[in-house]
Amino acid sequence: MNFKKIALGVVALTSIVTLAACGSSSSKDSLAKIKDKGTLTVALSPDYAPFEFQMLKDGKNEIVGSDVDLAKEIGKALGVKVNIQAMDFNNVLASVTSGKADIAISGISSDPDRAKAYDFSDSYYTANNVIVVKKEHQDKFATIADFNGKKVAAQKGSVQEKVATEQVKDASLVSLIKTGQAINELKNGTVEGVVLEEPIGKSYIAANSDLALSDVKLDSSDTDSYCVAMPKKSDKLKKEIDAVIKKLKAKDAINKSVEKNFELAQTAK
Repeated sequence: MNFKKIALGVVALTSIVTLAACGSSSSKDSLAKIKDKGTLTVALSPDYAPFEFQMLKDGKNEIVGSDVDLAKEIGKALGVKVNIQAMDFNNVLASVTSGKADIAISGISSDPDRAKAYDFSDSYYTANNVIVVKKEHQDKFATIADFNGKKVAAQKGSVQEKVATEQVKDASLVSLIKTGQAINELKNGTVEGVVLEEPIGKSYIAANSDLALSDVKLDSSDTDSYCVAMPKKSDKLKKEIDAVIKKLKAKDAINKSVEKNFELAQTAK
């Protein structure tokens, strides 16, 4: 019996030590975890030119864009390598929740619901929302009322999906996984318009002479400001990222990066 008690005591002690170790690991803040592994894993959806898109460089497919430039600046500030993970937009935030990615930079806007589940950096870019239409139909869609009873597309899980629902409310919303799908649906006549951020809309228009911006004015607000998403309680990591954003904005580096990548995106089409 005494031997059994000793054995049980050893098992109990081992369990306590193991639990303590697990607790210590899980309680480590996001910044420390990133620095310990020496890599910053960034989730994004590469169909948002000029913010993130794919192009051939030296015969190899590479993900580039102003969000990628921002990720690299954050990695440089943290002294770690940057690992870009491409995925559909509706999986980007989920990858942060699951721990597959440390942060997400993919034209993501903070809203009250998202803020309950994630920490967000200060805004690094603010975009207006627009509706892209076929150029031949541009005169037909001068007001929101012109879309009544029509089909309008937006990317699934995006702020623009919400904008379409709330502001183009008498149209039928078609939610699609990728922005490129929405543009294709517009070009083949399945939908009459696509709600996008202005820089992305202009990028598609520059590559497609049969598309144009409608004259419809959509309300934009702080919810259309792009932020870096990270796990809750990432106070130290947020402080570091905010410092990078502040430094870049002071030099107008982010706007310059957007302009540079807009031009680059045209060569990638």
